[in-house]
Amino acid sequence: MSSAPSDFEADQRPDEVEPEDESSEMRIHAVTLEQHGQRLDKLLTALAPEFSRAHLQHLIADGRVQVDGKVSSTASAKVKAGMRVQVELVKPAHELAFQPEPIPLDVVWEDEHVLVVDKPAGLVVHPAAGNWSGTLLNGLLARDPAAAGLPRAGIVHRLDKDTSGLMVVGRTLPAVTGLMRDIAARVVSRKYLALVHGRLKLDEDTIEAPIGRDPKTRVRMAVIHTGKWAKTDVELVAYDQGIAAVRCTLHTGRTHQIRVHLAFRGHPLVSDELYGGRLALGMTRQALHAAHLAFKHPITGEPLRFDSAPPPDFQQAWAQIVGDDLLEDFGEDVDDKVD
Repeated sequence: MSSAPSDFEADQRPDEVEPEDESSEMRIHAVTLEQHGQRLDKLLTALAPEFSRAHLQHLIADGRVQVDGKVSSTASAKVKAGMRVQVELVKPAHELAFQPEPIPLDVVWEDEHVLVVDKPAGLVVHPAAGNWSGTLLNGLLARDPAAAGLPRAGIVHRLDKDTSGLMVVGRTLPAVTGLMRDIAARVVSRKYLALVHGRLKLDEDTIEAPIGRDPKTRVRMAVIHTGKWAKTDVELVAYDQGIAAVRCTLHTGRTHQIRVHLAFRGHPLVSDELYGGRLALGMTRQALHAAHLAFKHPITGEPLRFDSAPPPDFQQAWAQIVGDDLLEDFGEDVDDKVD
């Protein structure tokens, strides 16, 4: 019967791997004579070669590395032979992003190929810097494991985080391909309700202006000559208190398109502070709701149409300008628009 190793013997064992959980791993290493005088971050590249040096430096800065039992937060610190280095290895955020999470989804219609979701304001659609978890994509992966085999879990278009309303998602590769084809061909009907500052010059207007990344503020988009062509139809519903209620029809799907086009015309969305919109009508997020979605089923060809009542915050704001008639008919059948 063998005895347990002494502390000295344990210290002389090769690198140890101590599993913590699925998202992190603890590794412990005794610095050798050959490694004496190395920078801490360089030592870690040998201890965990599957990670980039930049990521390992982030782990050091986050306090996930200990030297002789004390946290070491300096990547350039020199190690000495015999020191015991312990690192908690956590995967980069983007590698953890595509994980299933039990997020409640308001599914308004589905079959084996297609899913239509009514997205709440505040829900990010796709993981990105600052929002690597808790997204619609994470919820789709938890709801249907087969979504892991699809590009972006079947997401074919997006809504901004603080925009509410309807989205279509593909559940099979043929459906995803067909939906993306139809969106690119501009035969998917997408209409929005919005509240904007100021009186529109025309009751019906079309804005055609190219949109690209704002060269001065990277978190914004802007109308710039080097941008991509974009077209939005705008129809006035009502005007009161210096605010207009409008319906918008997208012909293209550029990032922040409605927000940018209306701000470009001098009519930023209510409470859209990124584009100059002032807080008003009790809204604490941009006053934009994807109220109407129509398309032909990518597999069967059946015309499908969906209308979504706005959430309570938008309803109360809209009612202050329009009255109680929240969702007027959009005045078209799916066959008239989608062909």
